[in-house]
Amino acid sequence: MGLRRLLLRYYPPGIMLEYVQDGEPKTKSIDLLNLRPDTDAIALVEEIQRGEPLITASCKEHVIHLVRRLQEKLGENEDHKFHFFKVLRAHILPLTNVAFNKSGSCDKIATGSFDKTCKLWSTETGECYHTFRGHSAEVVCVSFNLQSTLVATGSMDTTAKLWDIEKGEEVVTLSGHSAEIISLSFNTTGDKIITGSFDHTVAVWDVGTGRMLHNLVGHQGEISNAQFNWDCSLIVTGSMDKTCMLWNAMTGTHIATLTGHSEEILDVCFDYAGQRIATCSVDGSARVYDAETQKCIAKLEGHSSEISKICFNSKGNRILTASSDKTARLWDAATGQCLQVLGGHTDEIFSCAFNYTGNIIITGSKDNTCRIWH
Repeated sequence: MGLRRLLLRYYPPGIMLEYVQDGEPKTKSIDLLNLRPDTDAIALVEEIQRGEPLITASCKEHVIHLVRRLQEKLGENEDHKFHFFKVLRAHILPLTNVAFNKSGSCDKIATGSFDKTCKLWSTETGECYHTFRGHSAEVVCVSFNLQSTLVATGSMDTTAKLWDIEKGEEVVTLSGHSAEIISLSFNTTGDKIITGSFDHTVAVWDVGTGRMLHNLVGHQGEISNAQFNWDCSLIVTGSMDKTCMLWNAMTGTHIATLTGHSEEILDVCFDYAGQRIATCSVDGSARVYDAETQKCIAKLEGHSSEISKICFNSKGNRILTASSDKTARLWDAATGQCLQVLGGHTDEIFSCAFNYTGNIIITGSKDNTCRIWH
């Protein structure tokens, strides 16, 4: 078994190992989710060496150098101001959701619509690659897997479908919910997907077979969103019952309930390391919780109406929110301070996303347009 080369992964921080085993090229990753700018790089690499035989004495200095480069990236101050760049006029009937593909190239956007279809677009040219047809009711949520080979769609018809991005064909239908599916999220390895439904439950599915593995039961209201953390050990769920719940992703057991919002929770997400959870609510505020202690560490206040969508950038230091007050806002994740207000839409904004590197934002509105911000 021989190491061929080492590659950096900035978001979330890690080192990818390319090696040969029995003549076959293979890869594995060393996740450094707890890395900080002040971490002792030498001590960290020595700890990595003890558990990873591919990191030999001859490449120790190079690994220390890579860790320090990751620390520099983590320590960079970002004062990026976003400017309006382009409008996509996507569907005849209202848009319901937008998503970027997750790969570094980030050249595709998926949009779901009341017209029962999902469309795949080029961010550069605005060209439509595919129109995915097959749902018998509105498509209300869309999500790419991390590998950018599949896009998932969830519908008011109570099913979710997985589609092959290259071929433009349906791969499998996920059936089992008794009400509308309104959220979808793949895990990072791409072998599982979770769906949240108006039937108050979240289902965990095997992507390859379409089989339901777990059903997470406990919320007293409709599910608004559900997400895996980076290492696929936890699932977070948000609900119209004004609470957010944490679950063990492997067993499907309930771990904790996060409270504090005075109205329904409309969205919930993890940061890249799974250390923080962000929620947003009909009460017009957003909150950041520590995933380990389940304590609220920041409140994001400023929107004049309900917040329907919230997400972290890849680095985890910025939060983006979309509101029915027709604006999106950019926030400092640590302090809760509002850094920028993105205006221009003529109707409520229901979806927003960062691209992989965090220097492009897309917002989707009831005014039937997506706006791209650089």
